Amino acid sequence: MGLTLEIHFQMIDFNQSLQIAKSAALLAGDFLLKAQGSDLKILLNQDRDLKLQLDVDTEKIIKNYISSHSNYSILGEETGLSDKLGEFFWVIDPLDGTSNFLRGIPISCVSIALMHELEPVLGVIYDFNHQELYFGHKESKAYINDQEIQVSSLSLKNESTLVTGIPAKTDYSDDEFNQLISTFQSWKKIRMIGSAAMAAVYVAAGKAERYQEKGIFLWDIAAGASIVSSAGGKVSISNLQPDYRVDAMFSNNQI
Repeated sequence: MGLTLEIHFQMIDFNQSLQIAKSAALLAGDFLLKAQGSDLKILLNQDRDLKLQLDVDTEKIIKNYISSHSNYSILGEETGLSDKLGEFFWVIDPLDGTSNFLRGIPISCVSIALMHELEPVLGVIYDFNHQELYFGHKESKAYINDQEIQVSSLSLKNESTLVTGIPAKTDYSDDEFNQLISTFQSWKKIRMIGSAAMAAVYVAAGKAERYQEKGIFLWDIAAGASIVSSAGGKVSISNLQPDYRVDAMFSNNQI
């Protein structure tokens, strides 16, 4: 199995794919920055779910750029599949943290991943609010702009930070909420920031020790998973559902 994967990866030019993803993310980020403060059309605002026309328009920009430079199929949050999923495919979230963006909270980003089957092998996350480009792939370290980043070395929960969230379409019973609170009590700090992708790069950059969330969509966490792994962290993605929901846990490999 390992030999097979190695042969497949030799067929990929990771540096070329990285440049494609970085260029697409920067293009999308510039588009989003220009839209800040404008009158944004809301397509869906139901329960805890929110979608803007801007999400759709940004995804089209990313898809158009990637499809003109790569033959891999694309799975997008807003427009679904561009083609039948192949062995390698792109996964994109054009605006992770839509609610934050709409409310003027500067925690949102563009997220682009390259997958090998269900393993993220390359990730680019552009925090356009702060012009910080996070990236990494299977054969590289992790970086923010051109500076290498690594996970933290903390090993005790009572000294560490957990970043988590409650997915928009998740309903918790009282028992499940009580279990969630019980989990929180063992950590020094808990953060809910409204962007799974940004939570992941905070782990990669040593700003938090673990991110975990159940029922999160693949496009929210795929790029972050690759970056955390490249930064020396541990990544777990499990329980894939037909609608691409997964359970995710990323850590600094100490906790």
